[in-house]
Amino acid sequence: MDGVQRSAGDGVIDLRSDTVTLPSPAMWEAMARAELGDDVYGEDPTVNRLEALAAEVMGKPAAVFVASGTMGNLTALLAHGQRGARVICGDECHIIHYEAGGASALGGLIYHPLPTAADGSLPLERIGAALAPPADEHEAPPGVFCLETTHNRCGGTVLPLAYLEAAHALARAAGVPLHLDGARIFNAAVALGVEARTIARHVDTLQFCLSKGLAAPVGSIVAGPAPFIAQVRRARKLVGGGMRQAGVIAAAGIVALTEMVARLAEDHVHARLLAEGLAAIPGLSVEMARVQTNIVRFTLVAEGLAPADFVTALRQRGVLIGQLHGPVLRAVTHYGISAADVRQAVAAARDILVA
Repeated sequence: MDGVQRSAGDGVIDLRSDTVTLPSPAMWEAMARAELGDDVYGEDPTVNRLEALAAEVMGKPAAVFVASGTMGNLTALLAHGQRGARVICGDECHIIHYEAGGASALGGLIYHPLPTAADGSLPLERIGAALAPPADEHEAPPGVFCLETTHNRCGGTVLPLAYLEAAHALARAAGVPLHLDGARIFNAAVALGVEARTIARHVDTLQFCLSKGLAAPVGSIVAGPAPFIAQVRRARKLVGGGMRQAGVIAAAGIVALTEMVARLAEDHVHARLLAEGLAAIPGLSVEMARVQTNIVRFTLVAEGLAPADFVTALRQRGVLIGQLHGPVLRAVTHYGISAADVRQAVAAARDILVA
């Protein structure tokens, strides 16, 4: 892993998220040499190349570069739904928990959460009922249906292709668009052994991040039909996301899509190594079935040690992790994390919990 730079200082193993990655050497070079123009006028050649590449990779007619995954999901929902319409999604989804209620606050959309299973799926029968046309004018109509893969709060779980196909069929029958929060869709594709476009085939529109496992410094992509993308561009401007010489960051996105996808398998191997190591430590519990990609969700079950104190003790030993809620913790492997780092993190956890 020559040229990899840590994001939290030398000697620190940062497992809080795959958002902490720094650009690869090839990305720095591409950014330094990027051709630039005014993207709001559609004149930045590097942004245009990135958008064309992203659309091709996902098998969609068009794509647009946005500042973040949250902006991508927000602008997609604003483009899909009219004020007063429902956003049908899981009660554990990123859109509800981590995007500041933007679709409701800015778009007048109503969140309609459905129960999320441990694997990130939503019950198909509940989806069908939620998508049904309202019985009378007292009910808000369905506006857009959302799924998420890999699923963040469920521990990086991957929705099976057969499930996506069945869910998409329900949406098509109801005439409601299916939008995918595919922030980590390439991790899902690697786990399934397929191209990302195979997953994207089962949704109408999607958002994916360049700045997580793919290690670009900034940016996400929204992809879908050309008329929809035109509306996303308008929504992007509405929320202040019209960037100018954005090719300087889009250049790193091109490298992300062309050079960084295959290496995600290494992150998955390291996550499995981490999960197995943590599971062997008394006081920690790991649901191994959820460890499918690069996220390890685990629970502190040791008596007499508060989760926040455990996180602090790890930090003092040079290991950073995240706390989801209560005793549930999270560690994420990514570009910049080696097998040796994983073993060191496990050793630090063992040092805290095993006298």
